[in-house]
Amino acid sequence: MTTPLTWIGLERRANRDDLAGIIMLLAAATEEERLALAKEVEAGIKKLDRDTWWRGDSNPTQGLALAVIGTMPTAARAATLLLRGNMRFWGRVGPQRFLQVARLREVPWLGELGQRLAQRLPIRDAWNGEWEMITALLRAAGAEPPVTEAVVRAWVRELLQPRRDGRLPPLVIRLRDHPFLHLLLPGVFEIDGIGADLAGGQWNATTNEWDNTPPISGVVAALVAEGTLERKTVLDLTVDRLLRGGKPHDLRAFTLMHDLLEPTLDELAGHALDYARLLPEAPGTVAGLAQKALRTVDDAGRLELETLLDTSGPTLVRKEKTLVKAQLTWLEKVARRDPDRAGEVLETVAAAFGHPGLDVQERALTLIGKQIGRLDAATVARLGDAAVVLAGDLPARAAELFGTTAATEPAELPELPPAAPPAAMPPPITSAAELAEELTVLRHDQTAVGFERVLAGLVTLFTTEGPAALGTALQPVLDRYPGDFTENTWNRSSPLMHLGTAIRSAIDPAARTLRQWMVDAVRTAWQNGRRGGEGSMLAATPDGVLALRVAEAGLQLTSTMIPELMATPTHVTGSIDTAVLLERLRRAEAEGWQPWPVDLEQALLRLPRENDPAVVARATELTSPAGRQFAAWLTAGGLPDPISRPFPQAPISGKRQWQSDVLRRTVTILKPARDGGLRLERQLLTTTPGPEPDGWPDEFATNGDVLAMVLPHHREASAAWALPRLASLADQDQRGGSEVLPLLAECSGPVGPSLAYGLAYVLGARHQEDRVAAVDAFVILATPPAPLTPAPLTPAVGVGPATRPAPLIPAVDVAPATRSASFAPAVGAALADLCVDGTIKLSRVLPGLAEAHRAGASVAVWETLTAFLPTLLSAPATAPGPATGSSSTAAGKPASTTAVKPASAGGAATVLRGLPDLLELATQVAGAVRARTEIPGLAEVASRPGSTRLIKEAKRLQTVLNS
Repeated sequence: MTTPLTWIGLERRANRDDLAGIIMLLAAATEEERLALAKEVEAGIKKLDRDTWWRGDSNPTQGLALAVIGTMPTAARAATLLLRGNMRFWGRVGPQRFLQVARLREVPWLGELGQRLAQRLPIRDAWNGEWEMITALLRAAGAEPPVTEAVVRAWVRELLQPRRDGRLPPLVIRLRDHPFLHLLLPGVFEIDGIGADLAGGQWNATTNEWDNTPPISGVVAALVAEGTLERKTVLDLTVDRLLRGGKPHDLRAFTLMHDLLEPTLDELAGHALDYARLLPEAPGTVAGLAQKALRTVDDAGRLELETLLDTSGPTLVRKEKTLVKAQLTWLEKVARRDPDRAGEVLETVAAAFGHPGLDVQERALTLIGKQIGRLDAATVARLGDAAVVLAGDLPARAAELFGTTAATEPAELPELPPAAPPAAMPPPITSAAELAEELTVLRHDQTAVGFERVLAGLVTLFTTEGPAALGTALQPVLDRYPGDFTENTWNRSSPLMHLGTAIRSAIDPAARTLRQWMVDAVRTAWQNGRRGGEGSMLAATPDGVLALRVAEAGLQLTSTMIPELMATPTHVTGSIDTAVLLERLRRAEAEGWQPWPVDLEQALLRLPRENDPAVVARATELTSPAGRQFAAWLTAGGLPDPISRPFPQAPISGKRQWQSDVLRRTVTILKPARDGGLRLERQLLTTTPGPEPDGWPDEFATNGDVLAMVLPHHREASAAWALPRLASLADQDQRGGSEVLPLLAECSGPVGPSLAYGLAYVLGARHQEDRVAAVDAFVILATPPAPLTPAPLTPAVGVGPATRPAPLIPAVDVAPATRSASFAPAVGAALADLCVDGTIKLSRVLPGLAEAHRAGASVAVWETLTAFLPTLLSAPATAPGPATGSSSTAAGKPASTTAVKPASAGGAATVLRGLPDLLELATQVAGAVRARTEIPGLAEVASRPGSTRLIKEAKRLQTVLNS
């Protein structure tokens, strides 16, 4: 007896993954019966749970895909169902079964279905099997896909997939025989971003090694050589792609393809203007290709001099010195070859006077000096005018060469203007609807400012509008994001989850009993001053204070209703204006309510280091317990600076940390300067690092603003917590977390070893965006503080400008007696400690210091260099390495520079390679700040015999310092 075709039967077999049974049902039915079931199949698939595809072994989407192709009357309806979110992985059914069902129906729309599916193919992260299925449909119908980025990417991935035990033919055969070759190959060149997919290598089955050469470049060149692809078309596409630019990784395959095509002289000459556009602006590898091509055309006498001169000006200020020096050599040859136009050529050479490298400036000046005798007086005068940008010891040489007068004083660099006061917090939330909107924003972007506004708004609006109004506005947000606002395995310490619990407790009278863990956490934190620990839902790190405050709000909101929080900042740094907190406490006292204890302690920790005596005097008039605590806090001078000491870490002999290859790391031990104090105080000011570096630390990788806001006037303490993560950006090449540095720089308090080492590590970070954050922080610290401005006395939520005291010199113990006006010497000492043995790479540090100099922080850069250079200049052939002893100090230096052992092979050699560049930067900065500082070890290096670049740069710096 034949089993009837029904939706229940299809679904049951799909859930069992009985694909053969589904095919049998469809084959046994008539076409009328299949079409009659189409609406029921549509309705059944639409009712499926959105996570149906993620059922593991019971994933029904493959069987349901067969049901779709076996019942739908049109390609449009079939495509709509297959593209639903709950049908992901439908492509895993495989083309053979899919086509079997389609052929038994003899549907005429396979090609249209393939095209519709291809049109909706995701650009990235296409689900397994989709493109294979689409290709099968298109081939079966003799149709072509649309040329979209998603299609081209999927096609490239299909071509470059690794061979499966040799069953795939070589790539050259697969590409040559592919029916979509001539349709899709141009898209590889014309769609930006495809190059990154081409750049990857392939497993070489012959050598059993990974070959990093982009395989498709060679295959395309081979198909051009055999005539399958037209040479002119491919070369034009390659040059056009290089002209559109991109990251070096995106262009690597096309650069290699250009080289493999080996353009002839005629082809190079035909693209000469294109190469002239590439040379000044393209990434280094592409610019080198263009330079080589143009020189070939020029050597053949087929390059216009105007083209060369127009291109050379911007090329001569590129950062790649090898490229620039090659261009200078080329121009020198042209000047000698065409003496009638030597003046034009040498004026172009003078563009190199603006290069940041003194050795490049010197090379250009020397080149001009060799041929100056053939130049007329007007040209020499123009060259003399161009020489005013020369730096170091070169202005005097230029004055002698061009017959001008050397400037007796270097040009003034613009000074950094005083810092603006920290930005005020955004205005408070004033309605339940606005609170719901900000809660949604917070879910997508969890910022410290957002948390403070939402928490303050929740407390105030609960009092003014009541739980019913809040429930109407906020419950839909909680329902929309249950994974964020409801407890689960992954978010147990998340402030967002705590916030969801607090909101539910506030708006639902039937659910106003908080989870016991929250009650216990708040009680433990208040009674013992401890957050975190085994079984706790609160992080022990300072950012756990935010979750604690949210938990406190959830616990207190319905029992001790108050109209406002004490700890809501008045500035985005986390600082609270003292006058504003005074008004908040006066209001509480007048209305007869007490602030919540954790909230009040956080507010005290956010007060400025220095306060208006009039405000302090008015505070003593308060009589409530909270008011008296506030007055006592101000009278005693607030939170004492903690003791911060460098602490060297090194792996135990024979043991590796998560394959991290961290041979040593300097972190800091932080201890309170007093016993007692606030309940939050001891844990916030105590770090106890272990003897070994943490394996891939991830604390504060994303929530640095929350950390900075806890102690906005004690940035050294915050930096101590973040330091392991900051160090990992350099010694483990991690990415992210550096954003905390500019935030800490915007805060106030002395700069001790934690922040100094943090800056040093991030200046040497692997990734450019992290190094940019370090430069920003450096410049902020070097900026003069904002002028003192009296804060307005605004009730409750008012804000007023605060001041940031001048940064203070770091010391082993950060205490008032050891503060100085500059942070830079400590950063220099930290850099010397970390660079001398290659713990961080000097080549990474140099661009950041140069950028800070260009930004106007030249004095701070010079102070950094004067503390940095002596250690490197005196470094022995085998550089010192990590400390193996205790954290004691010797002669005021961090312990990590005393008892040492080699840190890495070649560390000292790496330092010596970068030292000439560091000396060159020092020469430029010394000239800008008119330094006359004696640098220990410099004279000894400058007096050595020989003409190495190290010696030349040492002599140059010595000349500038003695001039």
